[in-house]
Amino acid sequence: MKELLAFEHRRQAVIPRRRFLVRLGRAILLWLGLACIGLAIGMTGYAATEGMSAIDAFINASMILSGMGPVDQLKTSGGKLFAGFYALFSGLFVVIASGFVLAPVLHRVLHSFHVEQGKSDDD
Repeated sequence: MKELLAFEHRRQAVIPRRRFLVRLGRAILLWLGLACIGLAIGMTGYAATEGMSAIDAFINASMILSGMGPVDQLKTSGGKLFAGFYALFSGLFVVIASGFVLAPVLHRVLHSFHVEQGKSDDD
């Protein structure tokens, strides 16, 4: 995890493309892991509150997690409460998980601009 969060200092050279791709690959794997955890939470919640089968719980959880909205109409109050909280969780999840993937890309772009300025600037 430390390697994922450790970026080079502005006075250091831009890392080689291969090392950047490894860094980006780790970020994508972290995103995939988080997505699987989020999907498992949704599937468990829909199965427990609405009694959905695994496939129905999967489609509803994946649609909420992707921001599309639920597929099936919810029948119980517990299911509706879960869906509301899961939708809030999913919205925050997408922002946070996207940040993990975008951080290495944005850092590389901004770092390459700073390196091009030269080492005479002390900012």
